[in-house]
Amino acid sequence: MITVVILGAGNVAQHLYAAFYIQKSIKVVQCFNRQGVKLHENQTEDTITTDLKKLADADIYILAISDDAIESVSNALPFKNRLVVHTSGSAPMQAINNANNRGVFYPLQTFSAGKEVNFSKVPFCIEADLEKDVVLLKKLAATLSQKIYDISSEQRSVLHVAAVFVNNFSNYMFSIGNEICIENNVPFEILHPLIQETAKKIVEIEPDKAQTGPAIRKDTQTIERHLSILKGNSQKELYKMLTEAIQSKYGKEL
Repeated sequence: MITVVILGAGNVAQHLYAAFYIQKSIKVVQCFNRQGVKLHENQTEDTITTDLKKLADADIYILAISDDAIESVSNALPFKNRLVVHTSGSAPMQAINNANNRGVFYPLQTFSAGKEVNFSKVPFCIEADLEKDVVLLKKLAATLSQKIYDISSEQRSVLHVAAVFVNNFSNYMFSIGNEICIENNVPFEILHPLIQETAKKIVEIEPDKAQTGPAIRKDTQTIERHLSILKGNSQKELYKMLTEAIQSKYGKEL
């Protein structure tokens, strides 16, 4: 049995609690957050604390908190030589106070409130100061997923930048597409199959080989028609910038 304390109350903390809750080999003995809120509907009040000085004994303390809070919270922990890990994609492991054994337990996935996550498909990036802690973190991750990777802080930082492009920025593009549909009374759901096929395609072939559209075809008339349809200057500028980027990447002039 691996015992865990989760610090934080955001999306990552809630999803991890829900995933651990159904595992027989893991027990979340306590959760800390300043509001004293439950992370799960079945969580009991006696497993919640708002006082760092009252943290329970556990094998692993998971800081599922904002990047900016990792240093201050880890500095305030009232013990030493225990395994303390964070779940951040960009913060280095060294952000954790070295009074404790440091590590990283990073699930590379997007987490939204109310949206269930299939952890069996989530990659876990593991890092720790001590080899025995690497083994323990991999054992913890293996209860949820078979996709487990030894990733250094430097590699994870690069991965996080790439993740911002493929997730956060692409989702912003979806939101722009949705806005355009709403403005013109077109159901956004018509684009769902295209979005799904786009994501499916880049799993099967390299993204460079999957690129299509008027920019790579140098279809000037279509590009000008699109720009005339777009209503906001920000949408027009974004369209121009992305078109120029695609054509620059593939060696075609505007």
